[in-house]
Amino acid sequence: VQLQACGGGLVQAGGSLRLSCAASGRTFSSYAIAWFRQAPGKEREFVAAISWSGGREYYADSVKGRFTISRDNAPKKAYLQMDSLKPEDTAVYYCAARAGSYSAYDGGYNYWGQGTQVTVSS
Repeated sequence: VQLQACGGGLVQAGGSLRLSCAASGRTFSSYAIAWFRQAPGKEREFVAAISWSGGREYYADSVKGRFTISRDNAPKKAYLQMDSLKPEDTAVYYCAARAGSYSAYDGGYNYWGQGTQVTVSS
């Protein structure tokens, strides 16, 4: 599976962005998809994940209620809708995929997109 993330940009606090993750490969529908982020000087952290069927979603406490993860297996895409953005959401966001169930541990993911920068100004 090859992944390509896009949709980042500069937004004011309180604004919204929608990230997309486009996948290639025939087995996309059997992979859990996750979003991680890494801010300068910080470790990469889990943001959200969605099961292979789209039936279950998981969120980090820091984004719960503000971010929504979704997927559409037909065009092989996953999304991260980010609302009520805060300056502390500023980071490079990565999508990742793994076979089977989701994980909040980045080492459990086999496939990664290239990252897209999200900058939230105060």
